[in-house]
Amino acid sequence: MAEQKNARGNASQFFVAGELCRRGYSAVVTIGNTPNIDVLCSNVEGTKFVHIQVKTYDLKKLCCPVSQKAEIDYGANFFWALCGVPHPDENCSVEYYIIPSKEMAVNISKANQKWVNSPGIRVIQRKNTNMRTVHLPPKCCYGGWNLSEYQDRWDLIEERLIN
Repeated sequence: MAEQKNARGNASQFFVAGELCRRGYSAVVTIGNTPNIDVLCSNVEGTKFVHIQVKTYDLKKLCCPVSQKAEIDYGANFFWALCGVPHPDENCSVEYYIIPSKEMAVNISKANQKWVNSPGIRVIQRKNTNMRTVHLPPKCCYGGWNLSEYQDRWDLIEERLIN
């Protein structure tokens, strides 16, 4: 099972890079050699770059785990790509949510604070951990953040690469 999870995670990085290449950009997968960056993408001239952190989720679960690093705004040229990769026996397409770093940082921080401050199942104070959960449509994150507006928003990346 762990091997399949790793393979799907690797596949999602290549799906993101492939989609950017299909759109006419140069994109490479860093294969874990660059902290916080899974895909590096530039315009054809190589004069503008964006950094992309890819997170893979199971289409059946409607949530995507991220670390507390998602609460950091890495700047306007940093994006999170949440990539839903179907299992081989599923007849559906890959899903993408393209989220600017600032939006992720603000909303994940708010959602986590709300989760920590709300009582757990047995009215026990929840502990803050280094993991966060991003809920995918039709669900909303704690605090009401709905990711619908970020589905297939490749234009957000393209805006940063236009000369």
